Amino acid sequence: MNTRINQIIISNQKIDVIRKDIKNIRLSVFPPYGKICAFVPLDTSNDHLRIFLISKTSWIYKQKQQFSKQKRQKKLKYKNEEIHYLFGKKYKLKQKKTISNPKITIYKNTINLFSKPKITVEEKQKLFEDFYRNEFEKILPRYIEKWQKKVGVKVNEIKIRKMKTKWGTCNNDMKRIWLNLELAKKPLHCIEYVITHELVHLVERNHTEKFLKILDKIYPKWELSKEELNQGILGYFEWGCKSNNKLKNLIKN
Repeated sequence: MNTRINQIIISNQKIDVIRKDIKNIRLSVFPPYGKICAFVPLDTSNDHLRIFLISKTSWIYKQKQQFSKQKRQKKLKYKNEEIHYLFGKKYKLKQKKTISNPKITIYKNTINLFSKPKITVEEKQKLFEDFYRNEFEKILPRYIEKWQKKVGVKVNEIKIRKMKTKWGTCNNDMKRIWLNLELAKKPLHCIEYVITHELVHLVERNHTEKFLKILDKIYPKWELSKEELNQGILGYFEWGCKSNNKLKNLIKN
């Protein structure tokens, strides 16, 4: 696929223009600081693009304003009393020494980190990522099965990835869905919204009127879940993306 990237300034806003072999202009404002990207068909003229972006100026400012007000999690140090989240619930971290293999457990409102005394912050981070991935994998099958039936589609493959800019994404041709590892920290109904959203994309590729009608019918309260998800605490991002193969072909029947 041909791709060309450059930058344009509209109303003092820097916008990354990514020209691709697509049919329509797509405009996105990404967390955490409101980076603006315009995905533009290769044959779109500069004048047409400028007119389009100018017409979206108020929308861009609104999106960036939302991100500026959004709470952000501080860089995690994995020390005692630090707050961590699992499926929307808040837990205080308690560190405990062990001579056996490190592990993470939950008891009431506490998340216990069992580790050797000289464990590094990076090793703790990896332990937490594995913990979140495992917990996420436990709940996914029942939600995928539930919403597949409601939407009327079948998923071939599911992956959990660390992603900076999206809660989920899908590949229509491959019938594949990727979900952001950060969702493991969010309330279950927000996770259900993202799953449903991506499943509906397997029926209707773009955010068309048809897409919204299907989503309205299947998940009437989707806008509330979306708002809660996007207004929640943003995680501290400093990592790249790596795919997870554990959930490949999770739904086989």
